[in-house]
Amino acid sequence: MTTKIFLVRHAEAEGNLFRVAHGQYDSVITPQGYRQLAYLRERFRGEHLDAVYGSDLTRTHTTASALYVPRGLEFRPLPLLREIRLGVWEQLSWGQIQRMDRQMYVDFNKRPDLWHVEGAETFAQVRDRTLEGIRQIAAENSGGTVAAASHGAALRTLLGTLQGMSLEEIGHTGHGDNTAVSLLEVEGDNIRVVFRDDASHLPAAVSTFRRQSWHKDDAATEPGLWFRVASEGDGKRTEEALLDEEVSGTISMALESDALRITDYQLAPAMRGQRYGIQLLGQAVQYARTQGRETLVLTCPEELKGYFSKYGFVSSGGDMVMDLRRIVREIPEIE
Repeated sequence: MTTKIFLVRHAEAEGNLFRVAHGQYDSVITPQGYRQLAYLRERFRGEHLDAVYGSDLTRTHTTASALYVPRGLEFRPLPLLREIRLGVWEQLSWGQIQRMDRQMYVDFNKRPDLWHVEGAETFAQVRDRTLEGIRQIAAENSGGTVAAASHGAALRTLLGTLQGMSLEEIGHTGHGDNTAVSLLEVEGDNIRVVFRDDASHLPAAVSTFRRQSWHKDDAATEPGLWFRVASEGDGKRTEEALLDEEVSGTISMALESDALRITDYQLAPAMRGQRYGIQLLGQAVQYARTQGRETLVLTCPEELKGYFSKYGFVSSGGDMVMDLRRIVREIPEIE
């Protein structure tokens, strides 16, 4: 009997948007990610599924909800499908990582057989546990059709392995966009990749990859900001954003009783319009979480409200407010 397993990369999450390394850090889906889920749900509308699995991280659980909720199925969490554990890289900006160790950054994408950092898994470990997860799913659903949500590096490693590649060879393969779909067919011990990394259900305006360039570069590098604390005390914190060694922006924040308020948000004029500003917002989101705050608050001119609303802020009492709680929001209809 043939078992079909659809593998789905999670929708756009905070790490993808903010350009921050999130392996097993439990980030959430962005507003753009929820739009992607509407198209993923539509893609699978006529597909019978017997079960829906996913890693036990929030971003994959939310992604899987586009498939299991419409069918009245239960979500089956499977930690074996988690993203690679990034050790000391977790929650650092990719710009910071390139500055720390450019060669190891390149190895992460191009030579996974050579990559390792303190506290991280090896790609060989990721390969072995994801293969174990696929075999478990197949054994539990013999002859059925299931879907499983996982992560970019984990899926790239798994799919390349199933196509007969070594870890070194996998470093020369492409990456799947957010919500990209792959299909496996399992018969006994044989697992065949029917297709991989198909994101044809996403219009260009909704694709994460259409807004980014790192995956097109031979070494998978991109200009990225790194951050340093300029001042801190009395519940206030200012971080400087640097490109190479040049200060290119600042973000200032102040702790309130139940929120983190952004008090200043500046980006050098030459840097605007190049998607650097969103990386400043990412620093505020991460700092708020470390301080136990569930909301971000800022006051901005009317002409900037549209910018912040794109990233999850809503108007409230003269302020713009972002809810940071890990909740599964309702997936919208296709726009």
